[in-house]
Amino acid sequence: MIELIEIKTDSALYNYAEQLMTTSFPQEERRDTEQQRWYTDYKTFFHYCIIMDNAIPLGLLTYWDFQTFIYIEHFAIDNKLRNLGYGKQALKAFTEQIKLPIVLEVEEPTNETSKRRISFYEHQGFTLHELPYLQPPYRKDDTWFPLKLMTYGEIDMHGMYEEVKERIYREVYNQ
Repeated sequence: MIELIEIKTDSALYNYAEQLMTTSFPQEERRDTEQQRWYTDYKTFFHYCIIMDNAIPLGLLTYWDFQTFIYIEHFAIDNKLRNLGYGKQALKAFTEQIKLPIVLEVEEPTNETSKRRISFYEHQGFTLHELPYLQPPYRKDDTWFPLKLMTYGEIDMHGMYEEVKERIYREVYNQ
């Protein structure tokens, strides 16, 4: 049975999670290691979860609980276990557990990989929004990056777009 277990840096599974984070996401798509550790232990709205199946770690999911919506920041299945349906099962378990609308960022559909990723989320009930969105950089020297937002659940993105964007910018990216 797939379950998401929240961890802190003192967890026996944190090293697994940290290694998966650094191998699954390029540097410009994640925080520096020390800052990520601090967020994991001290950021109030931030949750770092390991995806487990019968005590076997499969992946990670990090998210922010902003009380009116959830923002998924990182979601990855272990490379050795991809394309076996675990991503679908993990996202289903998460959406059943979370009762708030969910927001996440995806790359614009400009290549086969980004189109497949969007299609994966759409098959899980997410909606792609065409509103213009730029992801702030994780580091001062990096640049803003054009992405799209996808949502799950009842959320009026046209009415709440600025509020959602500003909350993500402020809390997640310190902008």
